[in-house]
Amino acid sequence: MQAFSGQPSAWNELIASLPNPHLLQTWEWAQVKTKYGWKPMPFVWTDKPCKGLEPSQGSIVAAAMILKRTILASGFAAKMCVLYVPKGPLMDWNEAVLRQRVLDDLQVFAQRQGAIFVKIDPDVLLGTGIPASEEAVEDNGGQAVRSDLTRRRWLFSSDQIQFRNTVLIDLSPSEEELLVRMKQKTRYNVRLAGKKGVTVRAGTPADLSMLYKMYAETSVRDGFVIRDETYYQTVWQTFMSNPPSSFRLHPSVEPLIAEVDGQPSAAIFIFYFAGKAYYLYGMSREAQREKMPNYLLQWEAMRRAKAAGCTVYDLWGAPDEFNASDTLWGVFRFKEGLGGKVVRTLGAWDYPASPMFYKLYTQTLPKILDVMRSRGKARIHEETRSYTNK
Repeated sequence: MQAFSGQPSAWNELIASLPNPHLLQTWEWAQVKTKYGWKPMPFVWTDKPCKGLEPSQGSIVAAAMILKRTILASGFAAKMCVLYVPKGPLMDWNEAVLRQRVLDDLQVFAQRQGAIFVKIDPDVLLGTGIPASEEAVEDNGGQAVRSDLTRRRWLFSSDQIQFRNTVLIDLSPSEEELLVRMKQKTRYNVRLAGKKGVTVRAGTPADLSMLYKMYAETSVRDGFVIRDETYYQTVWQTFMSNPPSSFRLHPSVEPLIAEVDGQPSAAIFIFYFAGKAYYLYGMSREAQREKMPNYLLQWEAMRRAKAAGCTVYDLWGAPDEFNASDTLWGVFRFKEGLGGKVVRTLGAWDYPASPMFYKLYTQTLPKILDVMRSRGKARIHEETRSYTNK
């Protein structure tokens, strides 16, 4: 394990060459998190392990953008921290020897950093299809990784930062085939939107404030909490600084806006990196929803991603439990109608470098902070509601 000392573009180029490169492991995502209390620490592993303090000159076979956050600024726990590797480390997880090296190094690194724990959530495949359905297929390699983590005393995390299940659309077929793969009602609604006068255009930086207001309106209507405008402006502007044409090495984002009679009615943000498109944010207004703008938006996103050279479209999120009681069930049914495949992954796992403080952090502190969090959410929700009334 050795620190990466190259340029930002070199980091993105490097991880794009590894198995399952992910948007959340890019240099740009790390820079966003830097502005919100996290310190990015990029590391690599080569096929020739380091000897002493000398960096290895071998070929890089694994990488991890580790994010570090200090718990307290002062007091007895001032030096304690947590470590997080979003959607990483990146490597061939089926290579047992490499997996052992990487996990060993992360465990030692966490202890040397005085970390309470290190969290990982790589896209290690456990299976595809809805569990217990006819199309469900389990992946033996992913099951082996999960068993290995358990043996090494890693714990399945109670704090799943990212979705562990998602829906992926294979963009390699022709547009006609992509439409055929959709469910009949979805295909009908895509065409209905066009007939009802819905059009889609690419957004610009000048649209971002309007899009945040629409996102705030959506959060109030659907009952979920979002962050303040500054956070989303930081994310969007950071990735919009790279043109979509450069997405193979420079991750980018493109807002798509659905309009009816020149007025925005819905929008989505599509991120691009290393041949993959991601649907991270979606928003809509109550008005004109009967004209199905969200369906046409997703179809245009698929078409644009395919035209840009992407082979996969990640719809970003599916239920943990595949039944109507899950809060994501309605959204999942919409995504499922687009013709994608359910992909189930390992999820987030923690290595408690300090078991006593890990127990405090994950069990005791959340109970104490629940009231504070609920008050904070109520405050943010009220601020958001006020924002939409401006």
